[in-house]
Amino acid sequence: MNYRAGAQIDLPDGEFEVADLFSDDQIITLTGETTLYDNVSKPAHYNLNGGIECIDYIEQVLTPEEFKGYCKGNSIKYQHREGYKGNPVEDMQKSQWYQNRAIQKMKEIHK
Repeated sequence: MNYRAGAQIDLPDGEFEVADLFSDDQIITLTGETTLYDNVSKPAHYNLNGGIECIDYIEQVLTPEEFKGYCKGNSIKYQHREGYKGNPVEDMQKSQWYQNRAIQKMKEIHK
């Protein structure tokens, strides 16, 4: 379901997150632009107000070695928590996603 800017939508009562309103692969068009989000590689809550994605900003402000370490640390974090947060497959996918980012950065560093 797509929404045009200014469209009215019914929201649930109480507190909720964007993930409660849309499926993982749904196209969200709140500003007239379409964006495909998923919980592993492009979570909506890390790209607020149509700005730069958090991971891209972090990569910009860290050195290549620091960013590689950040990605390795996040990979370890998701491996560690996979049995505790209720979605172990997604956590392992996120771990793999961060490993891939670390490998990508290592390729840039060691050209």
